Amino acid sequence: MAVASPDERPLVVVKLGGSVITRKHEVERVRPKILDRLAREAGAVTDRRVILLHGAGSFGHPGARRFGLADPPLPDAPPTHRARGAAIVASEVRRLHLEVLRALVRAGGAPASAPMATHARNRAGRLAHLDVAPFSQALAHGWMPVSFGDVVPDETWGSSILSADTIAVELARHLRPLRVIFVSDVPGIFEGPPRRGRTVAPEVTEEIVRALRPPPGATDVTGGIRGKAEAMRAIAAAGADAGLISGLTDGALSRAIRGERVYGSWAHAGVP
Repeated sequence: MAVASPDERPLVVVKLGGSVITRKHEVERVRPKILDRLAREAGAVTDRRVILLHGAGSFGHPGARRFGLADPPLPDAPPTHRARGAAIVASEVRRLHLEVLRALVRAGGAPASAPMATHARNRAGRLAHLDVAPFSQALAHGWMPVSFGDVVPDETWGSSILSADTIAVELARHLRPLRVIFVSDVPGIFEGPPRRGRTVAPEVTEEIVRALRPPPGATDVTGGIRGKAEAMRAIAAAGADAGLISGLTDGALSRAIRGERVYGSWAHAGVP
């Protein structure tokens, strides 16, 4: 009996930021035209295997912040308060996840949902374990694995947030993708003082990371732009290029998946 040869196409991880696929300042509002276009671009490159991740945007961050799921439990709060918040946020992000899956199906793809709530756990808000088998098994059978930032069990706090950026770092360490592409509503990581003609930093250096600060009133509970830059540096250290590009530019994502040079901020493998 003939044995099928393994799929040796290069692997690319794509993370669609919540800021680009949702209206982050409006409760549970998808940007349908942008989501549909990005879904088409993610599936347009046939000589690459793709794992797709997405953030929560307006479907998860407000609730996670309201219930303090990125912070230790309040000493005077009953456990049911945090459990209730985790249940609400989990249901919210799954509504967005279904929208992403539907967009990929409309685009002709074969997405396989890989929620991490049953495959990962945190300890005091930090990742303690993540099983990459759902991703590798889906890839082996011709699916596009799709996961998302989620509420996961926490050994210390009961439950806490696992960001899609952290998932991307773990995938880079264990599955060795060629590239990890973060797709945002901005063209890259800005450097320089605000209101003075800030420019996009082409290279994500340690100095860039140290200079980053979250904007006032930010609702991102997963580390904001500094957390993303730190994730990109960790991915580069694991041996993959990591780029932050705009999802508002037609064709940029498909070009980045193909390995082309795309305008944005990059952390290159092997560059200190």
